Amino acid sequence: MATSGEIYGVVLALLFAVAAGLVGSFALMKRMLLASDVISHVALPGLGLAFLFGFNPILGGGATLLIGTLLIWQLQRKTGLATEAMIGVIFAASVAIGAVLTPKQDLVEALFGKFESLSLLAFLIGVAAVALIVAVIFRFKDQLILGLFSPELAAAGGVKLDRLNLYFLLMFSLAVLVGLRFLGALLAGALIIIPATTGRRLASDLSHFLIASCGVSLLAVASGFAVTHFLLPKYSPGPVIVIISAALFMLSLLKKPARA
Repeated sequence: MATSGEIYGVVLALLFAVAAGLVGSFALMKRMLLASDVISHVALPGLGLAFLFGFNPILGGGATLLIGTLLIWQLQRKTGLATEAMIGVIFAASVAIGAVLTPKQDLVEALFGKFESLSLLAFLIGVAAVALIVAVIFRFKDQLILGLFSPELAAAGGVKLDRLNLYFLLMFSLAVLVGLRFLGALLAGALIIIPATTGRRLASDLSHFLIASCGVSLLAVASGFAVTHFLLPKYSPGPVIVIISAALFMLSLLKKPARA
């Protein structure tokens, strides 16, 4: 029988799936989906330090994610290079530093995650993070869309695009942080990339796109936990969830892509 801590962990993972679907949808429209995979690797140095010195890995990963996100934003503003270029530079450094700092016995957990029971406090903090992501995305949804399709019109309408881009990058990184516990630095971005790509093939307008992305993400997470609980109890749910996400995408290829 599942303990309350394990139930907290599963519920938070399902809530994370919703946040990942929303963030991934806008990341796809901003043409920075692959950045989600790279940004998750920015957590590696913090995870390595946490394992090395014995403190909470989420704190270490969160610290380096925040620093990396702010650095990406500042470099993009000052150099004029694309977000993807800046993320690529920081990604290479993060992976190298993380590989050096992470003890060998903890490297698999840092890369692929490990499902653990949560305390009530950790669960509530996670729920608050997910709620913040959803609230910010919906609060700035119209501005994000306007900035995507007509930056000049958005600027003329008083939208501060630099600040808006920072908000989105922070929510992006926060979503990765929530997923680190059970997906790890290597796979946390996958639940942002794959469901959004699948949802785009299944939907023809924005509202259905968001719903489809969240639905696919929820289905993958719920199925992954069910499979590892009932059929493959020796396996961590993270890789199974990503495999199911990929399988759902392959199934979506049977449908003609929706046109907006």
